[in-house]
Amino acid sequence: MKILIVEDDSPLRLLIARTLRDHGFEATGVGTAAEMQALFTEGAFQLVVLDIMLPGTNGLDICRWLRARSAVPIIIISARGQETDRIVGLELGADDYLSKPFGAEELVARVRAVLRRTNNQIVPQQPARNLRFGDWRVDLDRREVFAPDGEMVPLSGAEYELLLTLTDSAQRVVSRDFLLEQSRERFSGSSDRSIDVLISRLRAKLGSNGGGQEELIRTVRGAGYMFVPAVERQ
Repeated sequence: MKILIVEDDSPLRLLIARTLRDHGFEATGVGTAAEMQALFTEGAFQLVVLDIMLPGTNGLDICRWLRARSAVPIIIISARGQETDRIVGLELGADDYLSKPFGAEELVARVRAVLRRTNNQIVPQQPARNLRFGDWRVDLDRREVFAPDGEMVPLSGAEYELLLTLTDSAQRVVSRDFLLEQSRERFSGSSDRSIDVLISRLRAKLGSNGGGQEELIRTVRGAGYMFVPAVERQ
């Protein structure tokens, strides 16, 4: 299950993403309407967690924009807790409303309930244990990466975490700023330059172990990077 978080409070956005990932979901966070609109395509996400109070275009306008294009479930969150916000949000097509501050367990419970109600699907209870892209495999429990020939590819902690961030947004262009923000959640001491260095190191290790037959990480000039292959979670 892929969830899109639209929240301008960076620490809260990262906390929500971490909580959802810990409970077996894939979570991607953005801070503005423009970032959300650039990332959102019908079918790419199974749920949107949407803050009402955003800079520029507010959450209610985003809710209206989403409903004009998609039936994706929406959970609105707000610090104001005003009944009018809740009513307007629900009338615009939101599926649930959560007032700040809220606990991790309440968030996860509401996400599961909305997904059961709207998708009639079994919500994952356990996180994926493996990632596969092409003939590559990542063992998430052991934090090990295996090349198509079966050889384990030694990655540093920072390289491994960046690979996970890239696979979370597979086949979508992600900016260096996005990678930098995600890296701050997963490892410290990151900067624009360190992201570029890590990308270069990942390319060297994955390319040499994959026989150089497949481009895994593509540079998109002026935009960022894209992890090229589709990723399957098992």
